[in-house]
Amino acid sequence: MKRIRLDRISSQLLSTTPARSPVSSCPTRVCRAARASRLPSQSPLRACPQTRWQSTMSEDFQTDLSHPDPQPEPPLPLPSPHPNRAAFSAKLAALHARLALSSKIPLQTLARALVDPSADAHPRYNNANLAFVGAALLQYHTSEFLITRYPRLPMAILFAAMKGYSGVPSLHLIARAWGVEAAAAPGEEVDPGLLQFSADRPTVMMHKWGYARAESKELLKYKWRRGLSSRVLYDDAFGETVPGEENVPELNHDDAGDAAPEVSDARNTKHLMVQDTTQNAHANFVRAVVGAVYLYAGREAAQGFVRAHVLSRQLDLSNLFEFKLPTRELARLCAREDFDPPVARIVSETGRASNTPVFVVGVYSGRELLGEGAGPNLDAARTSAAIKALKAWYLYSPGHHLPLPSDTFADDAAPWKPAYVDIGEIIS
Repeated sequence: MKRIRLDRISSQLLSTTPARSPVSSCPTRVCRAARASRLPSQSPLRACPQTRWQSTMSEDFQTDLSHPDPQPEPPLPLPSPHPNRAAFSAKLAALHARLALSSKIPLQTLARALVDPSADAHPRYNNANLAFVGAALLQYHTSEFLITRYPRLPMAILFAAMKGYSGVPSLHLIARAWGVEAAAAPGEEVDPGLLQFSADRPTVMMHKWGYARAESKELLKYKWRRGLSSRVLYDDAFGETVPGEENVPELNHDDAGDAAPEVSDARNTKHLMVQDTTQNAHANFVRAVVGAVYLYAGREAAQGFVRAHVLSRQLDLSNLFEFKLPTRELARLCAREDFDPPVARIVSETGRASNTPVFVVGVYSGRELLGEGAGPNLDAARTSAAIKALKAWYLYSPGHHLPLPSDTFADDAAPWKPAYVDIGEIIS
């Protein structure tokens, strides 16, 4: 019996499979028409040896294969640099070293402190949260420093002094002294070591400890007078009115993961716009750095940072006073403190008969000299002496190395001894 050769029978149905090369091999079992049309001179078996000539696929699926898949859309550019780029920024490393920050504070956090909410509205990538914490710490340490060192300051002067230390203009100067440079426009390609903000987008205004008055528009329009009691109760930490939000539309947030409403376009009205975006961005950066030091290095490190960079600046408080009736106010002060009534006496004079006379007048309470001033006439000299006497009273300081209330937060701190605080200024 003859043996049947299976190779002859199989050659009529199957073709031999040559060795596959990485260049000419077919990636699928179904050969596309576009690839077969590129080789017209070769036979179908040699062009694609594994071609299925009788396909059982539907016509719709074969039609879909003839059309290539649409290309995915390119991702949108990020509004701020990626956090991973912070480790490769020379400007950011130089700023970290210039401020002598602790190694516990990563470069990514410092890069986040340089992103204003007007550049990136996402709360996880801007400095709004850090600036909020830093603003609270700055106002707390500034207020306790001023009240403890100058216990007789009038409330209006205290507001002005706090703004002189931790206000927006002062923090802007501090950021410029640190060598912070601003980018021309925010974007993904910007160096993470540059301050990024936008002048035509909404930002965050640090008005968290104030009450929006119902008559805020009338106060600005008609220049209504505000008393010190209302400034303490209703206004912000610097005694300034909080902008009203009557015409701001309310936003409906379904979940808690939405962005904060302070950085939305719906709240960007003319009453909530920042007057100087450059100063506000620099101030928010300084606040964010203070907040980062507190979160990563602790309370004592944040207190030392505020003392070294903010409270160490010289502020002449005597130039903040403005008296309308100094002689009357001095007389009421002496009456409240049970002093002898103030008396003005000429100490010396020269050139009375000339065109430029000079009179030196001293104000005495009994035998105690309260103040001494000079002027071209007797009234001006007496007023100058009364002003100097009032400044000497209000700028009294028990010392420069007094314990502060925040010093008692340490575990091994001594018990707190209440500091001396005056009953208040004279209301003339």
